[in-house]
Amino acid sequence: MNLNQITVPSLNIEKATEFYKKLGLLLIVDALPRYVRFKCPDGDSTFSIHKVDDLQSNNNLQIYFEDDQLDQKVKALQKKGIQFTELPNDKPYLWREARLKDPDGNHLVLYHAGENRKNPPWRIKQS
Repeated sequence: MNLNQITVPSLNIEKATEFYKKLGLLLIVDALPRYVRFKCPDGDSTFSIHKVDDLQSNNNLQIYFEDDQLDQKVKALQKKGIQFTELPNDKPYLWREARLKDPDGNHLVLYHAGENRKNPPWRIKQS
C-alpha cells in the first residue's frame, strides 16, 4: 500500500484554499464550494479539502508536510502572513519541526526528518 491522499474538513473552503496555496500546494481540482484537491509540489501525494457543516471539537488530526529546507520555508511563509504556533526546533526523536493551524484549526506540522523518518536509530529489525 501507499498512502497518497489525505482529505481534511473545512467550514470555509475558499479561505482554506487560499491558505494551502500560500503553503505551496498546487490546486488541481476546483469544485468550490464543496471540494478542492491539491498536488504536493514534491512527490506524488495529493491533499484535499471537503466542506462540512460543523467541525469535530476533539480534532486530534495532525498533518505532516516535509521540506528539506524547513527553516527557509518557514521564513518565506511568515513573510506571506502565515502564523506559526511553534517555530522550527529540534525534537528528541531527531526531527526538526514547526507547527501551525489552518483556518479550520487542523494541526499542521512542517518538518524535516530526512533518513530518520523511516530509519531512526531505534527502528525495529525486520526479519
